[in-house]
Amino acid sequence: MNYLAHIYLSGDNDLVTIGNFIADGIKGKSYKKLPKDIQVGILLHRNIDTFTDAHKVVRQSTKRLHEKYGHYSGIIVDILYDHFLAKNWSNYCDEPLISYVEKFYDSLETHYELLPLRIQKMMPYMMTDNWLLNYASIDGISRVLEGMNRRTKNLSGMHEAVNELELFYSDFETEFSTFFEELIQFTKVKLEELSLSFK
Repeated sequence: MNYLAHIYLSGDNDLVTIGNFIADGIKGKSYKKLPKDIQVGILLHRNIDTFTDAHKVVRQSTKRLHEKYGHYSGIIVDILYDHFLAKNWSNYCDEPLISYVEKFYDSLETHYELLPLRIQKMMPYMMTDNWLLNYASIDGISRVLEGMNRRTKNLSGMHEAVNELELFYSDFETEFSTFFEELIQFTKVKLEELSLSFK
């Protein structure tokens, strides 16, 4: 899953959310130096990724892209799924996406000193261009994919995946909805387990 899904699945604890958000940049057991709630978020993130990568519905989505995008297919599906979460946000959260995202950005600023350098450098771009809110539109997803393609030195061709999004839109949306309901249930149980293990 991509940024918005990881943030949403973290629940109401700001530090758990930050841990989940920064987890990709925390390698091995180095997370153990961080505050306990951030550790919970990092471990939650890893569990979400493992569950996602093994899920048959997600594999169905990635298979549709694999011939053209190879090992980048999973990254593309993560981004496409964030689009459907943002687009259908009111199905999952009572708070409007615009205010939810603003609160998250405020939390990042409040806990700035806890963020890895890579995230600190990324934050201004993320907030100025409002990545999380812009996931809701196809134009926004197109810009994200273009940025990801640049990061691969234009080798991935990921910017073209907006074509597959439009072509198989209802298929991807159905797959996301089916998978995400299961992921929500899995995450609730896992978050409770992890929180109890740190008490």
